[in-house]
Amino acid sequence: MLKSKTRWIVRPSNHEKMSDLVEELGISPLVASLLVNRGLDDPAQARAFLFNENQEFHDPFLLNDMDKAVQRVQEAIANGELILIFGDYDADGVTSTTIMMKTLQELGANVQFYIPNRFTEGYGPNEGAFRYAHQIGVKLIITVDTGIAALQPALVAKELGIDLIITDHHEPGPELPEALAIIHPKLENGHYPFPELAGVGVAFKFSHALLGRVPEHLLQFAAIGTVADLVPLKDENRLIVQKGINELRKTQNAGVKALLKIAKVDLGQINEETIGFTLGPRINAVGRLESADPAVELLLEEDPDQADMLAEEIEQLNQDRKQLVNAITEEAIQLVEEHFPISENTCIIVGKEGWNSGVIGIVASKLVEKYYRPTIVLSYDLEKGLAKGSARSIEGFDLFKNLSTCRDLLPHFGGHTMAAGMTLKLTDVDDLRNRMNILANEQLKEEDLTPITYIDAEVNIEDISIEVVEEMNRLAPYGTDNPKPKVLIKDAPIDSIRKIGSEQNHLKLSLEQSGVTLDGVGFGLGPAFDHVSPHSNLSVIGELSINEWNNRRKPQIFLQDLSVLSWQLFDYRGGKKITPLAESLPREQTKWIIFQPDLYTRVKKSLTHSDVILLSSDEDALQLELDQCHVILVDFPTSKSRLVQLLAGKNVARIYAHFYKAQSDFFSTIPTRDHFKWFYAFLAKKGPFDLQKNSGALAKYRGWTKETIDFMTQVFLELEFVTMENGFVTLRKNANKHDLSDSSTYKQKQESLLLEKELLFSSYEQLKNWFDHVIHTTVQHEEEVKEWI
Repeated sequence: MLKSKTRWIVRPSNHEKMSDLVEELGISPLVASLLVNRGLDDPAQARAFLFNENQEFHDPFLLNDMDKAVQRVQEAIANGELILIFGDYDADGVTSTTIMMKTLQELGANVQFYIPNRFTEGYGPNEGAFRYAHQIGVKLIITVDTGIAALQPALVAKELGIDLIITDHHEPGPELPEALAIIHPKLENGHYPFPELAGVGVAFKFSHALLGRVPEHLLQFAAIGTVADLVPLKDENRLIVQKGINELRKTQNAGVKALLKIAKVDLGQINEETIGFTLGPRINAVGRLESADPAVELLLEEDPDQADMLAEEIEQLNQDRKQLVNAITEEAIQLVEEHFPISENTCIIVGKEGWNSGVIGIVASKLVEKYYRPTIVLSYDLEKGLAKGSARSIEGFDLFKNLSTCRDLLPHFGGHTMAAGMTLKLTDVDDLRNRMNILANEQLKEEDLTPITYIDAEVNIEDISIEVVEEMNRLAPYGTDNPKPKVLIKDAPIDSIRKIGSEQNHLKLSLEQSGVTLDGVGFGLGPAFDHVSPHSNLSVIGELSINEWNNRRKPQIFLQDLSVLSWQLFDYRGGKKITPLAESLPREQTKWIIFQPDLYTRVKKSLTHSDVILLSSDEDALQLELDQCHVILVDFPTSKSRLVQLLAGKNVARIYAHFYKAQSDFFSTIPTRDHFKWFYAFLAKKGPFDLQKNSGALAKYRGWTKETIDFMTQVFLELEFVTMENGFVTLRKNANKHDLSDSSTYKQKQESLLLEKELLFSSYEQLKNWFDHVIHTTVQHEEEVKEWI
């Protein structure tokens, strides 16, 4: 048995709706199930999603106040007024600022941008920034990706005589700022058909309205911000990203090209993952560590040499960000392990002075990934007596709802179900930790603390083809609300499995079902190799793709997790070293079983921290609890019955068969009945025989071993054919007749020979079948056990 790292939940699908899509669209059942599970069960809707039929951008003037905003910008341009674009320091804010800057520059506006410093100003519009704008002669401020909560700064702008246009996508509060225009897709009295735009999406709509046409050349920036901000990739967001990726593949923007070059990305291979894992993090890194201005400057730069210099600066910041995150994460883990162990903390709250508040959200995510607990990471400011924090949650624990019950401790906090930010007094941190742990303990069960992986479909290998994978890829671009499909292949025989990579930390395997094979690669799954018997049936989850090599194309699966549902046998016979198992197997689940007392002493001494057990009787074996345990059979059992009593009817996870035996009986000289007959006649003829003095000579004369003579003597003693006195063996006169099998020594030797044949000299398959028979024998059925023994 091998437990998966996460709980696998296969999404149920409506088979009737699936059948309708298969028939209407001529698609595979797999792709039909993916569409239905994404809520695309109407054939027309599904066709549009798959094939981009008749998809156009919505009219930007459906957004409230768009006409007023356009008119005011046109007036400002005509009058030569200074316009300020007020952005945000993340990738969404940077790309929103870029789009508005490029649009207004194209229209001939006198325009500048301003992005607040995360550390000195914090998030969003602020009075100081607006007063600075007034000082430099700004007459119109346009916010992008921010502003919907700027009630007080809006009043400052009004007081200063600055017109304010707010474009944002964050949740509107019960009160809106006083502004000339608010362009927002989620306003209560709004009529825009798609409310889930990112900040850059709203900026893109404003650009569309200002230019009077869809700004195709700005789609690349809109795509970057949309993917990076993790908004749902459906409807207009999907269209933005699809078209934006196409623009990125042929981009002439000096800044984007410089960033892609330094990251060693081929333009032709750009997809949503390039944005999510390459462009987005680099753009975000700038505002996390210092002013985000260089990120905007890079995207606005037209000179390739200057762009290269800025890209190098940003790349260094990204490397610094990675190192900073790793360092803080290590310190946070140390705090958890030493002071706030997960055995006592269902909600993790850690903090320290000097932690960069720009990256603590990433650190919180890493702690959730490691411990799977709701987590708050705080940066302490001892001078001000404040803690600034970022929180990340797990499924089943609503962060915003639970933090809302602690409002008396949190003068500033905001967020949603899975993430939040906050500020609180240092003196209130312990109180917050206590309250959040009480709430977490009330709401989360033990099973909730194991991560969940949602699976789109269970598939058979024979149903996976190049055509199906290509059809499935029509669902791209993937992202929020349209995740890359994960499939489950259940109980497939392993055709081959091995570790790969310079550090042997990756896994390569081939699975087989109904004569069809599928190759798989699991990055970072190399350690699992030692926990999978090559003869097991393996269940895997992962993402399907097409492998192209030497002009050959075939389906493959990128493995993300794996499990073995039944017990496993690992064959360590033949003198293989088993001591390394003490390091690789969980101690609390591993039982080292010893049958020989002398060996027990030696093994116990070398495995001081392991659970080493000496089975002195069948009753000991019967009573030993082995549920879900890894059972290591270190030495050869003293009897078949003891091994059967140990395992019969028990739900073991794995058996490691080592069966150490100092000397095998299987290949030694085993006396036949003719041997016994000759020895009996010898004793009758020679009279008393000095066993200690002469057994060696007799063995040499007959071509036997001394042990053979000793064995036959012991059998005769048990059958009362002879007596032994002072080392002399003498034949009894008028001894009763007995069969050799009446001797316990003779019987034990025969059983030992048979047991060696079954356990030591059997094939893997024969040994597995032997254990299967034992494990599935219920100890309550005593007659069945006795008969089998």
